[in-house]
Formats: sequence, structure tokens, C-alpha cells
Amino acid sequence: MKHGFIKAAAMTPKIRVADPVYNAEEICKGIREAGGKGARIIVFPELCITGYTCGDLFLQELLLSQAREALHTVADATQGSDALVFVGLALEKDHKLYNVAAVLQNGEVLAFIPKRYIPSYAEFYETRHFMPGNEVPETYLFDGEEVPFGTNILFEVDALHGLTVGCEICEDIWAPLSPGTLHALAGATVLVNLSASNETVGKDVYREMLVKSSSAKLIAGYIYASAGEGESTQDLVFGGHNMIAENGTILVQSKRFAPENIYADLDIHRLGHERRRMMSYLPEGRERYLVLPVHMEEEETALERTFGPRPFVPSNREEWEKRCEEILSIQSYGLKKRYEHTGCQSAVIGVSGGLDSTLALLVTARAFDMLGINREQITAVTMPCFGTTDRTYDNACKLARTLGAVLQEIDIRESVTVHFRDIGQDIEKHDVTYENGQARERTQILMDIANRTGGLVIGTGDMSELALGWATYNGDHMSMYGVNAGVPKTLVRHLVQYYADTCGNDGLREVLLDVLDTPVSPELLPPVDGTISQKTEDLVGPYELHDFFLYYMLRCGFEPAKIYRIACRSFQNMYDNDVILKWLKTFYKRFFAQQFKRSCLPDGPKVGSVAVSPRGDLRMPSDACADIWLKQVEEL
Repeated sequence: MKHGFIKAAAMTPKIRVADPVYNAEEICKGIREAGGKGARIIVFPELCITGYTCGDLFLQELLLSQAREALHTVADATQGSDALVFVGLALEKDHKLYNVAAVLQNGEVLAFIPKRYIPSYAEFYETRHFMPGNEVPETYLFDGEEVPFGTNILFEVDALHGLTVGCEICEDIWAPLSPGTLHALAGATVLVNLSASNETVGKDVYREMLVKSSSAKLIAGYIYASAGEGESTQDLVFGGHNMIAENGTILVQSKRFAPENIYADLDIHRLGHERRRMMSYLPEGRERYLVLPVHMEEEETALERTFGPRPFVPSNREEWEKRCEEILSIQSYGLKKRYEHTGCQSAVIGVSGGLDSTLALLVTARAFDMLGINREQITAVTMPCFGTTDRTYDNACKLARTLGAVLQEIDIRESVTVHFRDIGQDIEKHDVTYENGQARERTQILMDIANRTGGLVIGTGDMSELALGWATYNGDHMSMYGVNAGVPKTLVRHLVQYYADTCGNDGLREVLLDVLDTPVSPELLPPVDGTISQKTEDLVGPYELHDFFLYYMLRCGFEPAKIYRIACRSFQNMYDNDVILKWLKTFYKRFFAQQFKRSCLPDGPKVGSVAVSPRGDLRMPSDACADIWLKQVEEL
């Protein structure tokens, strides 16, 4: 349970219809299997002790009594385990029959949760046998023991802050106002569903959508266990479609028509962070619930869950293409609006031959096409200085010409040299003044050209640079509209790659591919033997690590120890753990120290769920103390 993780299981035992003894044995096997894998929430299908398809046999006293006995057998199998186990059976109460989930732990029956909505349409005729469950919990005498009985029962786990479990059964999730919705508003962060959903063509898609949407709108984990092999196929077929979801994402689902138990690690702390962040999520109704405290021993969950090393970049090719096109459209549309508002007809961009300025020029060209403005109104300015290499210079020139922009070359070596002489800077001293003086000279030139042409200076800096403060204050940090402000460095690369793949221009494709192959560098230090000597990632660390840190810190609210844990897992074949730790420390130091640059960030479009604009997503004081974050990093 360390860092908020808990392992959940959705189980589909192979059963025999109307054979509770056999079914109990199979359920017990499943409990032992799930326990061996470290699962602490274990969910079985609806009516699995008897089988869902018993029909009028549910009216037989013998079947009902055997089901009660079988429940004792299953409860005994949980002895010595603090896992919460949910198992379905038919239960008589006050001479009426109910479809219930029995909640078990450590040999005890903690509660009975009845099904609230009883279907009686199409192939379903449950109202022939079962009554709708009561919401307000009552006391039910089960074989001499008083057990709470009702839908409004929650289970609050002491060992994991924020873990509260609610239960609904099959049809409940299909209802307009599901019990799960009420459970979540009352505080449940994990919902379980014991189901017996039969298979018809296309039903699996709708079923998956229901589970995903429920977990999304309720900001909850959702464990869905469905009936499968062994149920009667007289009229229906059950495929055992199990799913575990979290906040709109299916973490794992089973193959249908094959008995398959599934496991997933739910992140309870992340769910808590999302609920705190979403101010439209308004808890209510807890006073109408019976909340049962549940004790579990705290232990570290052995993670099976994977975290992609590039959270900003889809791994699926189709989704990748769709995402890239959408982001380029957002960037271009945002810039288009700025031009429509200002009435400007020209743009000025500093082009270096690097990734960021390349993307900014591509976006500007798209925006001008949308506006119907000739691309010759774009002035692409290359400003070679002490660190410029032939490769980047040539690429900058080729890119501008290929896109139809006007290329203007301004060599700034002389002006920077004069400036250094004026302020008493030793030109042989390659310090921060040496580097930033060049960046500020370039920005001044761009601003003055924009004033002369009546245009806007288009910013090229990306979100990763802004997060790390890897920009010269009042230098490349400043522009009149920053089209890349919401795009992390790892995504910049993919956007340029997408443009290269889809542009249909061999000349443009060639130069874009060479830009992609060029090391990331500000080129502020002299080259060595004609090649780039100053590589950004050697100085501040790999951008793929920093983007990973940034995503899980801002989007998910993870603490440094948790980020380090999942980063070690995600990058285990790429970076040593000590390397990850080194750059994690760098990330937190720079992120907190450089907020003052972000506090006066130029306008620019948000493109994803993470942004650092002081007017939007990140309202952070420039003098916030980083001590508690750095202290945790030092203790790793």
C-alpha cells in the first residue's frame, strides 16, 4: 500500500449451475490464488455461489440452504486474510429473495449488499425471483450473527488513507442514477461490481464504455467481475468479461470466452488528488450511509502496473497521429486568433535550426495559411554567433526557404563583442553572462524587427524549458505569443516527426529529419571541431526524464519518492537508478527556483492536461520553499 497502491482482482471461477458445493470450492481456489498474488480487494461474479442461470431453481429451499452453507465455506477460506472479498449469492430475507453480494474478511461476513435495480426486460426476468434491495441498512440475522444489510454500506480501510470501497451489482451500473454514483459522492474511491452480463454482438463495447465512464465521472477505481464458463448456455452465453478501471482508463481486462482472472494496481492517492483538484466534484450524502471500518495490515504492494516512460506521447500509432494533428491545430488556431485580434499581418521568428524554432515556424506557416496571409510575411531571422555550427545554420536557412518565409541573416558576433566590452565582460570567460548576452541580443533584434514590420515576435520556447527555467530571462524567455508554451520537449520532437511524415514535400521532409537528428543545444558556447559542444541534456539532464517528473508531479500530485519508484520501473532498461535520482534532484531544485520566469510568461496556448502558465494551471508563488520535496529526495 506504499505510495497509495493496492492490488485488486476480478475473478471468474468455472462453476456448475445449481451446485453450491462445487462452486464454493472453485471460489476458494480463486481466493487462494488472488491472495498469493497480493490482492487485497477480490471480486467474484453475481450469484456465483449458485450460478446466475438457475431460473426457477432459485425458489427451491434446498438450493438456498446449500448456498448459505457454501457461503460459510467461502468465509472460512478468508480466515487469516485481511483482504476484502465480494462474492454473490441468493439470500432469503423476510420471506423474500434478494440477489446480494456477501462481503467477507478474515473468516467473517461483514455485510450483505443487495442489488438495487432488478431487470425484467428482453432476456432478463429477475423480478420473477428477486426483490429490489433496500438503501438504508438494516440488521439481518444470518445464522445467529447480526449482519448489516443494505445498499448504503461503505468499507473504510485504515491502512490506506482515502481507500473506501462501495459495491453495486450488475444492472445497477446501467441505471440512470446508479448506487455507485451515490457511493462515490458519499466517499467511496473504489467501486466493485458483481455482474452476470451475457454476450451479444457489440455488447462488450458498450459494457466497457459504461465501466470507463463510471470510473471517469466518479473519479474512482472500478472492479468489474462477470460470470463466465459454467453458466447455462440454454439461451444465453456468458463470456467472463472482467475489467479493472481507474479514472476513465481501463487498466486491464480479460479475454472473453476464456476463464481469466485479472489483477491491477489501483492508485488511491492519485484518485484523491484528482478529487481535490476537481472543484466540481461535490461530496454529499455520507450521513445516509453506514461506514464500516476495515482493518488491513499495511504492506508494500508489489507493483505489476506499468507507467509509460513518455506520458505526453501516445504509444499507439493511430492515436499518435491524431494527437499530433490536434496539437498542431490548437497551436495554429491560437496564433490565428491573436492575429485576428491585433490586426497584424507579419511575424518574426528567430530560427536556429533546432527543434523548438522549427516547430514554431511550422505552426506559424499553418496559421498564416488559415488566415490567408502570404507566407512571405513571415520573417525568419537567423543570428549566427560564437556557438553556431554549419549544420544548424544550414538547416535554419533551408527550412525558411522551403516554407516560403523571408530569410534574414544578422550576424551578432560584432554587436555582442561590443556589448561585452561595454559592460567589462571578458569574452574568453564562458560564463552565464557570456551565454545570456547572446540570447538577449537576439531577442532585442527580433523585437525591433517586429516593431519595424508591424508584426509579432513568435516565441519558440517549450514547456519543458519553462519548467526547468532553461531560458534566458528577458531573452528567449520573452516573446509576443509563445506557440510552444504548452508543449513538452518530448512531444516537440514527435510533432516535427509527424510533420515530416505528412507534409508531402521531399525537401521539407529532408531538412526536418536532419533537425530531428541534431543534438539539442542553445549553441551559446564555441563549437569543437565544427560540432556542437554544448548539449542541453548533458547539463540539465535527459528531457524524457524531466517530462516524466513534470507530468507526475503536476498532473498527478505524486511525491518525489513515488515518482522515483515508478521512474525506476519505467526506465529500468534505459537509466540506472542513481542517474534517475540525480536528475530528479535537479528537477526539483530548478522547478522551484525558476518559478519567477514562469510568473511573467508570455501568452501561449494550453495543449494538454499539464501546463505551467501562471494565468491558468500553475498558481505558484515565485518564492515557494522546496525543502520538504528536496528532503524526501535526499532520503531516497
